[in-house]
Amino acid sequence: MNIRLRGITDTGNSMRIIRHTVLLCRLIFATFIVLLLLSSLAYSAESGLFWRTDSPAGKTIYLFGTIHADDNRVTDFSPAVINALKSSDVFIMETTSANDSKTFTMQNGSLESMLTAAELEQVYALAEFHVMHRSEALRMKPWLLASVFDSPKPLTPFAQDNLLMTQAEDFGKRVMGMETAAAHFGVMDDLSLDEQLVMLRAVLKRTHEDKARDFEMLLNAYLRGDAEKLAALNSQITGGMLPKALWEKMRVKLLDERNQLMVQCVIREAESNSLFVAVGASHLAGETGLVSSLIRAGYRLSPVK
Repeated sequence: MNIRLRGITDTGNSMRIIRHTVLLCRLIFATFIVLLLLSSLAYSAESGLFWRTDSPAGKTIYLFGTIHADDNRVTDFSPAVINALKSSDVFIMETTSANDSKTFTMQNGSLESMLTAAELEQVYALAEFHVMHRSEALRMKPWLLASVFDSPKPLTPFAQDNLLMTQAEDFGKRVMGMETAAAHFGVMDDLSLDEQLVMLRAVLKRTHEDKARDFEMLLNAYLRGDAEKLAALNSQITGGMLPKALWEKMRVKLLDERNQLMVQCVIREAESNSLFVAVGASHLAGETGLVSSLIRAGYRLSPVK
């Protein structure tokens, strides 16, 4: 969600779909990252969302867990965050801008031949709500379209991670992504088309009120660090939204596999640079998260207040 969508050169409908897809789907894939945050923030709430450590080369590493929101309650950064950003050589996020609309679309086929007439009407209505051209929505990867459609509102460019990136640029820091845009937006491409349609249909069944309520509960839990409430929300939301086997497959793809690559990137870059690493809070928590992985690698982490 960058304020400056760098590297995007398409115009018209392609430009619009890229802009809104990048805004709604980067570090964190809005629909199912909400569930991942719910299941992992209980750990982060006890251990913190802002960490500091030092590499064997003596380079400072800051880890900051983000939430994909443009609410002032999470975009009013503390002096500790700003000072950490100023003192770092490199700002690292999950990915930077995409410049090819093919990254987001199915290579063959259209949702017109995959969904019922009633489902298509829902797709058209939600595409209009999210300021997407109908033809572009019909060609988008179903799992990615589900991510866009699960947002309770069209998001602005002022989300937390984008503001951090722009601040880093203003400070003259080098900005890099851990993943290429193709890898980031292709992370779920191993799912079959049928599995992706299960995800899309699950989102189509959710009302606007469902989405707004869940997102507000998530945002409040992020602010409070309420582990007990987060556990209850996780049970409530994941209990009936997706088949268990599909959810586990998604969790491995979105978290476990990507976390390994992220840790490797952090360790490699910290050999010669001090870092400010901003990733979705879900990537910090759990046994495969960045915090535990760095501890196992011999790093001593301390929370930043």
